[in-house]
Amino acid sequence: MVGRPSQLKISGQHIMQLSRWLAAATAAMMLTASAAIPERAQAREIVGFSGGYAPGTIVVRTSARSLYYVLGSGRALRYPVGVGRIGKQWSGTSMIDGKYLRPAWTPPAEVKHDKPNLPNVIAGGSGRNPMGAAAMTLAGGQYAIHGTNNPGSIGGYVSYGCIRMYNADVLDLYGRVGLGTTVVVTP
Repeated sequence: MVGRPSQLKISGQHIMQLSRWLAAATAAMMLTASAAIPERAQAREIVGFSGGYAPGTIVVRTSARSLYYVLGSGRALRYPVGVGRIGKQWSGTSMIDGKYLRPAWTPPAEVKHDKPNLPNVIAGGSGRNPMGAAAMTLAGGQYAIHGTNNPGSIGGYVSYGCIRMYNADVLDLYGRVGLGTTVVVTP
């Protein structure tokens, strides 16, 4: 039960305690907010790039374990990536058909078969979720370009066909592309 304002007594000491509490709460909220802001992508670099692709195209060169975001004028942003394991690699052209921040993940049947102890769904934001900070799904299949909570996997042949990026890099790319962006995966 809450008393009427006329029944509340607030001393100078209570005001000082409240003031300190508010200052501490504000500092904690600012610290939490700054931790939630993704770091700038560290691994990307602008490189020379040829191949006749239109600006805005994503090109994945599996053998180089690199993803290129074509800028035009012979330049591209290059990001290191993790790619499909031997026997899980693919090549072809697709497009981004979905964009998700902190997505939940449902293991595909093949992954579930190989790892039957995985839960049916892993919540977005969970440290156990292999999608990381963001995912961009590709049309025509079960593949995505996504972040990872295992940064040591970047640069390797590690996935069931998805393209893995550092979380900071996938957030950077996520901000650059839209639905319908062409994705070309080469051997």
